[in-house]
Amino acid sequence: MITPIYAIGDIHGHLDKLEEVMEAILADGGPEAEVVFLGDLVDRGPDSKGVIDFVLNGLKQGRNWTVLTGNHDRMFRYFLEPSPRVDMRLRPDLYWLHERLGGRETLASYGLNFDAEARLSEIHAAARATVPAAHVSFLTQLPYFKRHGDLLFVHAGIRPEVALEDQLEDDLCWIREDFLNYAHPHPWLVVHGHTPVVRPTHFGNHVNLDTGAGYGEAITAAVFESGHVWHLTPHGRQELTPAD
Repeated sequence: MITPIYAIGDIHGHLDKLEEVMEAILADGGPEAEVVFLGDLVDRGPDSKGVIDFVLNGLKQGRNWTVLTGNHDRMFRYFLEPSPRVDMRLRPDLYWLHERLGGRETLASYGLNFDAEARLSEIHAAARATVPAAHVSFLTQLPYFKRHGDLLFVHAGIRPEVALEDQLEDDLCWIREDFLNYAHPHPWLVVHGHTPVVRPTHFGNHVNLDTGAGYGEAITAAVFESGHVWHLTPHGRQELTPAD
């Protein structure tokens, strides 16, 4: 693999931070750079709508971008269906509009705010009437993974020792411990987000790029080229090597 490919970790509605990361990618790889967004464009941050608009505008301009489904993107999409669905990977006490998950902030970015007396039916109807059809279509068509040579890009991870064609979509956007605690090689170096870490980390068989944007921390981009991994910073590349 010679041509570099870039990956961006969880964004969570932070358009300003995304624009900064994209400037770093542009400076390193130019406008033709191939970029993979690892999912979780929406929720918790202040401008999920702006993030989706930004990505859609780039795709319309012909940018070489791939956007993957994150669990928060899927929860948003499920809520917008004619009969809204609850993601069955959630705990029984959680739901997309719960304060911990950030759905209210996403709807607020579309100009929809509700008081404590609002009914779910009212919120759902307003969301379906307000969220642009182009946004709904975009969320519906997002893939769950992208293969690129010896790299596999996915939001959360994979079920170890399961063939790619047999992986469950639930695992690809939700898995944690069974993937994170697996120490043996996978068929690919798995590049993912979903589980926040203090800094981008290379674990040998996977690289985690979720550095906590959903909790006010940074969005991280990395570049993969010729078997090497670099954290892409405003000051250039910093190589990531497997943690001891």
